[in-house]
Amino acid sequence: MPAIAEKDLKNEFVEAFDGDDSGDRTPRQTPGKLYSKAEPTPVANPKLLGWSTDLAETLEIESPTDKDVEILAGNSLTPSMFPYAACYAGHQFGNWAGQLGDGRAITLGDWSSKNGIFELQLKGAGPTAYSRHADGRAVLRSSVREYLMSEAMHHLGIPTTRGLALVSTGDRVLRDMFYNGNPQYEPGAIVTRVAPSFLRFGNFELLAAQRNFNQLEQLVNWTISRYYPHLTGDDRILKWFEEVVAKTAFLMSEWQRVGFVHGVMNTDNMSVLGLTIDYGPFSFLDNYDYNFTPNTTDLPGRRYAFGNQPSIGYWNLGKLANALSLLFEDTDGLENALNSYEKTFWDHYYSMMGRKLGLDQIKKEEKELISRFEKVLSEIQPDMCLFYRLLADVSIKATSEEILQHFKKAFYQPLKPEEQEQFISLITDYSKRRKNNSISAEASRQLMNKNNPRIILRNYLLHQAIEELEKGEKELFEKLQKAMKNPYASEGFEELVEKRPVWAETKAGCSMLSCSS
Repeated sequence: MPAIAEKDLKNEFVEAFDGDDSGDRTPRQTPGKLYSKAEPTPVANPKLLGWSTDLAETLEIESPTDKDVEILAGNSLTPSMFPYAACYAGHQFGNWAGQLGDGRAITLGDWSSKNGIFELQLKGAGPTAYSRHADGRAVLRSSVREYLMSEAMHHLGIPTTRGLALVSTGDRVLRDMFYNGNPQYEPGAIVTRVAPSFLRFGNFELLAAQRNFNQLEQLVNWTISRYYPHLTGDDRILKWFEEVVAKTAFLMSEWQRVGFVHGVMNTDNMSVLGLTIDYGPFSFLDNYDYNFTPNTTDLPGRRYAFGNQPSIGYWNLGKLANALSLLFEDTDGLENALNSYEKTFWDHYYSMMGRKLGLDQIKKEEKELISRFEKVLSEIQPDMCLFYRLLADVSIKATSEEILQHFKKAFYQPLKPEEQEQFISLITDYSKRRKNNSISAEASRQLMNKNNPRIILRNYLLHQAIEELEKGEKELFEKLQKAMKNPYASEGFEELVEKRPVWAETKAGCSMLSCSS
């Protein structure tokens, strides 16, 4: 297997489209250009902190040498690399934001292997033409979170971009973590992100807003040929949009399955490959709260709260449909494809919930039971992850007291008498339904444990790992990196299978974060 410094990378996006090749990184508008050349800015003292051996095997990349680390830090390039920042637009928090682009991400090129072609991208490697007033850098805090979380989501079985490497830079970066006028210097870092493509809804929105019909059609056709080659014929653009709708609906149901809250579901953060992309102020749910948003910028409206994610997925698809409508004389097909989202999502959702509950079929009775679970759990708010793992082992003959005792570990506070009554009734009725399964109790239990993770990367654990790394310690970071590879395991890493501690409920970085996180 070749090392990064030894491999010739391709640059098919650059070769296919017009871009600004000047290398000028002055913040500016670049109409008609889909990218701008942006060489990484060197850093003082790069050190490799994290390396995904799993991803490296998929990519067929040799373990990094010192020369490779220099590349991963943006300190050097190989002759075949053409570093660039992509230009795109988007709707942010429901409002049109105009041109955006990769403000702190620089793509090096395409890495080919027997498992496919993947873009290698450095996040935090310095300013680009789209950095606006920012420095193009990333802090250790946000870089650790993205590196670990993108790999954790992969091992949870959720479509995602991935993290190949984490490098500390030796430089200090000034950040106002909560945009409250209290900036502080933090250690800098760079993540090497990997995906078949980082194309997002906003790439197409930009060209539509510029009324650039030719480039819009060119980008759509290039995307289909490269990533959806099975689609042919005169209706391939419509068929492509239908698949993007289906992939997005599936992704939203998967986020709901594990309690993942993205936090910044702007259209420029939505992948046309149906991947989880751009990890910022994300969080897993601790207590089962549909109104929870981890993003301080999302307050007080909570547009991107956990329970709103499926509807926001639909809203964002609507904006993509608007962009694509410029290529259609009759938009009825686009509207029908967009309207298919609701049924597709709910089909995925009920099927997913059936697996979480270990049920053999989902009909009207089961859908009503699922609705009861949603209602009761959102009211009493047990720890989502712990609750579902405990549910797999609850006895179908358990008494009321045994039910309360069995789930005690998942409660953040004692249940009130009326809450106890609601909860016991729910679990009792559920146990009766599960008893009537056509599959065995053990098969039901195994089904549940394959769909309900036991280990998730909770924000407080990430926060502790970041604090240790800032002190030069790696024990928890390495433990999390190992534990996340088998999140459904029935044993091991017991110290990570705990609900959020009281001290973390209001601590910065554990409960709420900002878009700079």
